[in-house]
Amino acid sequence: SEAMFPRPAFPGEVRRAAASGRSRSRPRGGGGGTVLLPSMLMFGVILASSGLLLMIEKGILAEVKPPPLHPAAGELSRRGGGGGGGGGEEEEAGGELEYEVLRDIRNRTIRAVCGQRAMPRSVWELPAGQRRTVLRHLLVSDKYRFLYCYVPKVACSNWKRILKVLDGALESVDVKLKMDHKSDLVFLGDMKPDEISYRLKNYYKFVFVRNPMERLLSAYRNKFGEIKEYQQKYGVEIVRRYRKNGGNSAGDDVTFSEFLRYLLDEEAERMNEHWMPIYNLCQPCAVRYDFIGSYERLNADANYVLERVRSPSFVRFPERQSWYKPVTAETLHYYLCNTQRRLIKELLPKYILDFSLFAYPLPNITSEFCRQ
Repeated sequence: SEAMFPRPAFPGEVRRAAASGRSRSRPRGGGGGTVLLPSMLMFGVILASSGLLLMIEKGILAEVKPPPLHPAAGELSRRGGGGGGGGGEEEEAGGELEYEVLRDIRNRTIRAVCGQRAMPRSVWELPAGQRRTVLRHLLVSDKYRFLYCYVPKVACSNWKRILKVLDGALESVDVKLKMDHKSDLVFLGDMKPDEISYRLKNYYKFVFVRNPMERLLSAYRNKFGEIKEYQQKYGVEIVRRYRKNGGNSAGDDVTFSEFLRYLLDEEAERMNEHWMPIYNLCQPCAVRYDFIGSYERLNADANYVLERVRSPSFVRFPERQSWYKPVTAETLHYYLCNTQRRLIKELLPKYILDFSLFAYPLPNITSEFCRQ
């Protein structure tokens, strides 16, 4: 609908937007960055328009070659910078500039989409089911006056660990305990309406986001490859539904294509939280977040938030667990290129707000790319 996807910008509007982006975003002092920024802003304009859906339909999506909006894992800011060879400071400055542009694109896109007349301006304008979902995912720290919208498969277990440490329920983020995702946590949805409104208005609010396809792959590998409860609850049904003679499956052999077909048939608002779109989980139009952190800059952005809420200096973001198997670019490439292109294209509209609002490039599934 027009409310969910703004109309495509007319050519003159795109040119004006690009020109406006050039005038506002050119860094002082010149340099190579002046060539890069307009193309990034143009990509943001394209993402913000419903022309994106038309591109999906026509199959020309992968011909748009966006710049790398997120720094690679090895380029993340590091606490207390170390030594290194020449050019390190230049690279770090370039990465920060790129991130500033990304954040600007993200903010502009959210303002454009959320500014549409039919979009919700507060949680009280949401249908009851959607309101329950977002309030159930907003965790509260009254001591440090912040709200955190947790998104499964975006380091939410580590953030919950931090909240427990800040509340005194856990001694350290390094305590080796299985994460209890319910106890010793305060959920905004458990409060009275006036208490909810006060915190939404006065507390610092943040959320962390991740590339939608990478998040889906992470959920698929974890839940169907390692968690018996999910294999029995979802896996058995998925195989039975999408595979001939799949009635004898224990649910531990769900293919990625079968998982995507299942997502296609599911209503976004009724999905399990591990693969529900971030937009539906955290409602960034109804909740005005002060900060949107990226999984791609997890440590740097987490440290920024911890400093912003004035947490004690001994509280730091936990190191990645040794057993954790991250989704690499190569892994994602392998899965996407071995999945029917039609299936991925049909699924993209369901997650289009996650791609566009948070400025993630759509997956490249061209034959040329997949041959590499």
